Amino acid sequence: MKVGFIGLGIMGRPMAKHLVAAGHDVMVADLNQDLVKELEGLGAASGTYAEMGAACDMVFMILPTAQIVQSVIFGEDGVASTMKEGGIIVDHSSVTPAESKYCYDELKKKGIGFLDAPVSGGEPGAVAGQLAIMVGGDEDVFEKAKPCFEAYAASVLLTGGCGSGSITKLANQIIVNNNIAVVSEALVFAKKAGADPEKVYQAIRSGLAGSAVLDAKAPMMVAHNFVPGGTIKVNHKDITNVVKTAHAVDAPIPYTAQLYEIMQSLKVHGHLGDDHAGIVQYFEALADISVEKED
Repeated sequence: MKVGFIGLGIMGRPMAKHLVAAGHDVMVADLNQDLVKELEGLGAASGTYAEMGAACDMVFMILPTAQIVQSVIFGEDGVASTMKEGGIIVDHSSVTPAESKYCYDELKKKGIGFLDAPVSGGEPGAVAGQLAIMVGGDEDVFEKAKPCFEAYAASVLLTGGCGSGSITKLANQIIVNNNIAVVSEALVFAKKAGADPEKVYQAIRSGLAGSAVLDAKAPMMVAHNFVPGGTIKVNHKDITNVVKTAHAVDAPIPYTAQLYEIMQSLKVHGHLGDDHAGIVQYFEALADISVEKED
C-alpha cells in the first residue's frame, strides 16, 4: 500500500518521517522543497497532489486552514481529481466539524473515504511519535488507516461519525489553552505578591493543581522561552473555530470567549509567532511585572 503525506511543517515533518521509518511506501508534498528533499533523503518519493492521488491508496495531510485543505483536495489538480474509488483521505488539520463534514460528503460522492483526525501533543509528541489522535468517520475506513496512525501516535480513538474528531480537538483546545491562561495568571499573581514563580510551580506541581500543561508550560514561562512548539497563531485559529462552532450550536463558552480576546490582544502586540506559553505576556502586561527568572 502506498501512502501520501501533504504538509511538512512543525507537526507534519516528524509524522511523515515516522511513516517512512515504519516501512511504509511514502510519497510527500510541501510548498517548501527543502523539506521535501529532506524526506526524499530518508527514502520517500515526492509528487504533485494529482500524482499523489493517482499513486496512493491513502493520503494524509496536516495543513494550516480548512480553505487550504479543501483546495488541496478539490482543486483542479487536487488529490481527489485523480484518486481512485476506494481511496482514503485523512485530514489531521484542526478545522471545524462543519468543514470536515463538507469534505466527507463531497468525497463520498466519488467513492472516496474521509477521516477527520486532528492530533494533540504538539511538536514534542510528533517528534517522539507519541501523539494522541481523535478520529471522526466510518469505522471500516478508520480500521484501514489505523496501522499508519500507529506509526506516530501513542493513542488513537474513533470518537464517532465524521466531524466528531474535529469536535473532540476543539474541546481539547478549550481545556489546554484555558489551562495555560490560568497558569499564566497564577504565576503572575504569585510574582506580584512577592513569591518566586519557579518555587511556586515546584511546590504545587505534585498536588491537585498539577497537570501536563503546568509541567510543560510553567518552566517556559519562568525562562521566558517562547520558541514555539505550538504557536499562539495556531491556537488562536483553533479558539476562533471553537467560538464559531459554539455560536452555531448555541453552546455558551464564557471562559473561552474571554480567552479569544486575550489572544486578540497578543495578536495586536505581535506575539502570534510565540509558543502558547507566551500567553503569560498578556497577564504580565496587566500587572506590570515579569515572571522571568532573575539571574
